[in-house]
Order: sequence, then structure tokens, then C-alpha cells
Amino acid sequence: MHDRIKKALEQVRAEEALKNDTKTFIEEKIKAYTHRKTSYSRYLIPVLACFLFVVFGGAWFYFTPAVAISIDINPSIELGINRFDKVISVTGYTSDGEELADSLDIKYLDYTEAVSQILSSQMVSSLLSSNGVLSIGVIGPDNAQSARMLSKLESCTAGETNTYCYHADTQQVSKAHEMGLSYGKYRAYLELQALDPSITPKEVQQMTMREIQDLINALSPDNTADPNLENQNGSDGYTTGSESGHGHANRYGASSTVNPSCYATKGNF
Repeated sequence: MHDRIKKALEQVRAEEALKNDTKTFIEEKIKAYTHRKTSYSRYLIPVLACFLFVVFGGAWFYFTPAVAISIDINPSIELGINRFDKVISVTGYTSDGEELADSLDIKYLDYTEAVSQILSSQMVSSLLSSNGVLSIGVIGPDNAQSARMLSKLESCTAGETNTYCYHADTQQVSKAHEMGLSYGKYRAYLELQALDPSITPKEVQQMTMREIQDLINALSPDNTADPNLENQNGSDGYTTGSESGHGHANRYGASSTVNPSCYATKGNF
């Protein structure tokens, strides 16, 4: 009897020891796993942070406009261009501008392709063939990208009549948009307002660039120039603010057509 009790107690002590050893083993494994996990996290967190920066930072960089292109003939339309020369926004001004913007599928195209599609659209080409006046502006900082874009657009309209390319900084753009005008229309409005202070942005908003130019010519003190002669100073008159440009405008001359081959080569800068 005594021996059986002794053996039972020894078995209980053995089971307790096994439990303690098992507990110690598990605790050591947990500590080792936690240590490894901490070590992995030490390297994983910076890698993950870099990945998120590249993904979200790159997206922000891509979708941030660097330059705008204002195309005005009525319709008026503005393109937001990113640092990679891609169209990231298309905004129409007035109902016909919105209609044109909605009809185009030009987002994420190179700006040269986008401009080509706009100028060859039925709405714009019809106005050009009817002696319309076309204004194309590069709106942005005075940097290499703006210079390249202006040079490209100028080369595409060189020798054409009724067209004008210009560069302007962004200081006045917010004022134009507050009035519901594209920047090209806003520039024309300022010149017309200087001749007729009663003119309103709403009136200008509904006018074509040809109508605005004809009214400017009619109100100008010197309106006796031969309408069939090309403008000798290389400008169609829109010279407000700190802007620069080169025009190929004939105020009353033959209609203008833009050579589509100018836009055939991407990235020719």
C-alpha cells in the first residue's frame, strides 16, 4: 500500500515537471518568434513606407497639372497638362465648350494629339473654314516645358492665317475662371473692355473670337488698315499683362487650317 502511494506521488511530480518543461519551452519559442517578428518589422516598415510613397506620391505627381493650354475660337476649352506632357483634365467654357469637351476622348493623351483632335473636330474645323479666329495659349511658369510647348504649337500654326499662339503666366487665370471665361477669352475681354468699359464678361462669354476681334477692330481708333493684309507686328492684338507670343493672324483674311502633320510625332521636343 505504501509503495503504491509513493509511486502515484512520484507520477504526479513527473507530470508537473513535464508541464513546467513544456511551459518553459513554449515561452522560449514565443520569445524567439516575437524577436524575429520585431526584426522583420524593423526592415519591413521602411520598405512599406517607400512603396506607399512611390505609389501615392507618384499618383499625386502624375495628376498635378503643371501647364494649361487654352484653345479659344468659341467653343473655348482648357486642357490641364502634367509634367509628362499628358492631358489630365479637359474643361469646357460655355455650353458649346462643354459639348466639345464631352465629345472628346483625349484624357491621358500627349497634348499634341489632344490639340490635333480638338482642331480637327467638326465644331472647330467648321468655324475655322468660316474665317474664325483661333487663339492657343500656353499658360504656366516661364520654364523649359512651357517654352517647348509654345514652340511646338507655333511651328504647327506657322504660315496659317487667323491663328495666334502665346504664353502667359498663371497669375490672371483665377480671375478669368471667376468670370466664367477661359484665359484666352479673358485676355480678349480685357482688350475689349479697354475700348468699351460697358462690355461685360457674360457678353464676351457668348461671343466667338472672330466677333470679339471684329468688335475690337471696329472700336479701335485706327481701324483703317487693309483687312486683306496680314498683321505686320506678328500679333492679333491680345497683349495684356506680362505675356509673350507670336501670331500668324490675318484679322479678316482667309480661313485658317492647322497642319495635322505637326502633331504626328510625339515627344518631338
